[in-house]
Amino acid sequence: MNAADGTEIPVRDMDCLRRLAERKLEISATPANSERRQAWYDHDAGEHSRPMVLAETGGLRDKARPVTDADLFCTSPWGRAVERSLRVEIYQFDVLQDDHVVEPRMCTGWKVAASDYGVQVVQHHAEFDGALGARRWDSPIQDLDADLHRLQQRTFTVDREATHAEVARLEHVFGQLMPVEIRGGHWWTLGMTWTAIELIGLENLMLAMYDQPDGLHGLMAFLRDDALAFADWLQTEGLLCRNDENDYIGSGSMGYTRTLARPGADAVHTCDQWVLLESQETVGVSPMQFAEFIFPYQRDLAARFGKVYYGCCEPVHGRIDVLTQMPNLARVSVSPWADEARMAAVLGDRIIYSRKPNPTAVSTEVFDEAAILADLRQTLSIAGNCRLELIMKDVHTLCEHPERLPRWVELARQAIEEAKTR
Repeated sequence: MNAADGTEIPVRDMDCLRRLAERKLEISATPANSERRQAWYDHDAGEHSRPMVLAETGGLRDKARPVTDADLFCTSPWGRAVERSLRVEIYQFDVLQDDHVVEPRMCTGWKVAASDYGVQVVQHHAEFDGALGARRWDSPIQDLDADLHRLQQRTFTVDREATHAEVARLEHVFGQLMPVEIRGGHWWTLGMTWTAIELIGLENLMLAMYDQPDGLHGLMAFLRDDALAFADWLQTEGLLCRNDENDYIGSGSMGYTRTLARPGADAVHTCDQWVLLESQETVGVSPMQFAEFIFPYQRDLAARFGKVYYGCCEPVHGRIDVLTQMPNLARVSVSPWADEARMAAVLGDRIIYSRKPNPTAVSTEVFDEAAILADLRQTLSIAGNCRLELIMKDVHTLCEHPERLPRWVELARQAIEEAKTR
């Protein structure tokens, strides 16, 4: 059986992957894993089971990461990629011990591609090591009134043959142990403002609210219609997948819910899915400007999906009264810069309070456990009556101390236990 790059999967690679898959199956059947799965369902349903705790490792750039290249046994590129994903799951259960859940299946996504908007966004990157660094870009639309007509709706394609070939590879290795599913999303966010600033520039986006309001409305309507066209195409082609279980949704949460899947439905529609909407790029505009230029177009998208997770790094307390008018709003990100008390007062126990503690707490040279506990206790004091989740994300360094992240999880659980006695 050939790997994704056309080379044979070595027998030793297959043996390694199957051993890891057997460990994954063992984990999936443990009482701890089952408790976490049920706790997520209760969390979504408003049963107040307990605050949920998650910590992300995917953004780490340290040499001493939880899973490094040196930890990998496989030699084929395909085998190493699959091995890494399995070892991360095992690490999350054995070491991190947060509320990630392990499901007894292997997944791959549809291989879908999209064209550009008929114009080119030219990127300029600084010299740097790794995947992070500064960049600037040349926005192709400089004058909305004069150039908006240059934008073209995207076209989309799917490579079914390559997708099914990947399913066959996974079934060849894992088929006797666990099922293989085509599962996964086609976007991270449908917030649209990131795309808008790539097309016209951040400064132009801000100025257009005053100088070219009709042009900005035209741009946002174009992006909304393009996003809906993409969703409609995916739905017609049968390429939408459920994301209501052990699926990454929003900006860090998990998708477990029993209210999205339609009984007896033979295909997934957008109404069966979570969607993330956010507008980090407009953090500096007033609630009135957001309500006029951004919210109406996001609201149209929200109406097409079953559940909406709103926000990422932007503090949304200033526009929360606008956001609560959004249909299907189910979770809201409470970033490190948000007014926690304001958010708790508005969200109450109706909408999940998705708290993101400041990652500098685990990233600076000094790991101050007292400060970490104080921050967690403050959140629990303010939002203890909310449907609360604590998500440590956007962590890019632990100062070469990977033990810090599982320790943060322990401290979060300690603070939660303390709050029960108050």
